[in-house]
Amino acid sequence: MGDRGTSNGSEVTDFILVGFRVRPELYILLFLLFLLVYAMILLGNVGMVAVILTDPRLNTPMYFFLGNLSFIDLFYSSVIAPKAMINFWSEGKSISFAGCVTQLFLFALFIVAEGFLLAAMAYDRFIAICNPLLYSVQMSTRLCIQLVAGSYFCGCISSVLQTSLTFTLSFCASRAIDHFYCDTRPLQRISCSDLFINRIISFSLSAIIILPTIIVILISYLYIVSTVLKIRSIEGRKKAFSTCSSHLGVVSVLYGAVFFMYLTPDRFPELSKVASLCYTLVTPMLNPLIYSLRNKDVKEALKKLLEKKNTIV
Repeated sequence: MGDRGTSNGSEVTDFILVGFRVRPELYILLFLLFLLVYAMILLGNVGMVAVILTDPRLNTPMYFFLGNLSFIDLFYSSVIAPKAMINFWSEGKSISFAGCVTQLFLFALFIVAEGFLLAAMAYDRFIAICNPLLYSVQMSTRLCIQLVAGSYFCGCISSVLQTSLTFTLSFCASRAIDHFYCDTRPLQRISCSDLFINRIISFSLSAIIILPTIIVILISYLYIVSTVLKIRSIEGRKKAFSTCSSHLGVVSVLYGAVFFMYLTPDRFPELSKVASLCYTLVTPMLNPLIYSLRNKDVKEALKKLLEKKNTIV
């Protein structure tokens, strides 16, 4: 069923996820690698959320955003990793049409929401460093909730548009998606529709999403750097930069991988898969490590939580 051509996208009932083009004996190695990374994602992000929810000292805007970042990372990696691991053991490697739509919709929703959330976190750091006396007033609970809700809303709107645009295409000749999950570009490659308008709209949508978030992040950090350089004490500068370095590291990894993937020509699909791995699995794995290893408050809260657990046992 999965490899039969069709001239009408509405007749498609399933697709085949080709995955990585490696020798069959390497699938077990890939499976174990995915399993290890996914286990670390679950452990790290569930642990981060648990620490933030249980420690009253972390009841601040910064950790409210960080908790949502962990939730997003946990969710969108769970949309990708389990199906990819199943396909390492499956000969057919098929995914239903509805499953493909759902996977693209949820992934697009949460990856866009993460971009806007990172912009909100940059704004939070800008207020904390450049206007510390007004921080508690400007970063109110209401504003924090609005910023997070707005991130999810923008992700939802973007996902609806992107998913609708992609699945109105007609798929013909092959249903084999040369990727390990359903994504827009690999689906466009197997379409027999005219892609000019589709690509123009997709590019415009990406620009509308990426440019504002990058502009907010860049402007925030320009003001942060300017403010920090005015601090006379070296210890003060170090402390100020340490509160931003974790966030800047996460932003660099995510946007670096996204840009690399979308700038890679279609004739190099394997490079796109490697870049996709970076932001679908590597970034969600690294985020809790980056924030916990470089954050004194998180390390102390985690230590306290583990000590409490040992006392109960």
